[in-house]
Amino acid sequence: MPLAPRSFRYHLAPDTGVATITLDRPDRLNALTFEVYRELRETFQALDTEPGVRSILLMGAGPAFCSGGDVEDIIGALFEHDYQGLLEFTRTTGDLILAIIECRRPVVGALNGTVAGAGAVIAAACDVRIASENAKIAYLFTKVGLSGADMGASWLLPRIVGFGRAMEILMTGDFLSPEEAFRIGLYNRVVPPAEHLAEAQRWAEKLARGPSFALEVTKKMLYREAAQDLRSAMAGEVEIQAACMQDPNFREAYEAFVEKRRPEFT
Repeated sequence: MPLAPRSFRYHLAPDTGVATITLDRPDRLNALTFEVYRELRETFQALDTEPGVRSILLMGAGPAFCSGGDVEDIIGALFEHDYQGLLEFTRTTGDLILAIIECRRPVVGALNGTVAGAGAVIAAACDVRIASENAKIAYLFTKVGLSGADMGASWLLPRIVGFGRAMEILMTGDFLSPEEAFRIGLYNRVVPPAEHLAEAQRWAEKLARGPSFALEVTKKMLYREAAQDLRSAMAGEVEIQAACMQDPNFREAYEAFVEKRRPEFT
């Protein structure tokens, strides 16, 4: 059965294999609700094996990517929960990030406008972040009396921008300009607003044309080796590279080179 989420838009382009998820609450700067959290988690879990999907583009409708949890629909409601209820909620938010990271498909985040709180962690969980020149980003948790270590942010950020920068970003909760986010490696590209979606789409299509198994393995090994010593990492790499050499895409790349044509990966 095709995916049909109700709390955001979803579209799979069969000609490119790009699945586009569009957060669609522009009047609320695409703030997250309990339902959006749940459906996003379920969708990314399903996209791990969804036929025809070769890459994923995650974007926000309107003037923002995602401003985090909705103050009215989530934050206010949390005061009515006991510890067990709060723990159930935080596990749901963490499970969303795990679903994005563990999804074997490459995930491109198209970031514009406000990228804040939970939205900033979701952005960090994407494999590639293409930002507009108006995309300011902040991990606001300490601003509201919460730990900056939320939804995996304290694991992800040091691996993207380094320990010192991550400490600063998570402890202050201050917004970073697009220029600063790009300079420290949090954004992969920054482009003019008029070119932003086209550039993100181009990246999603580029990855969709790539060798799926090789990209899947690269993503998994990067995360796995982040917690390994060199010898353990090397042992895993030599085994998986030998497996990749048996994949049809390896032969296709070779034959395309010999025949002086573009490879057609499957």
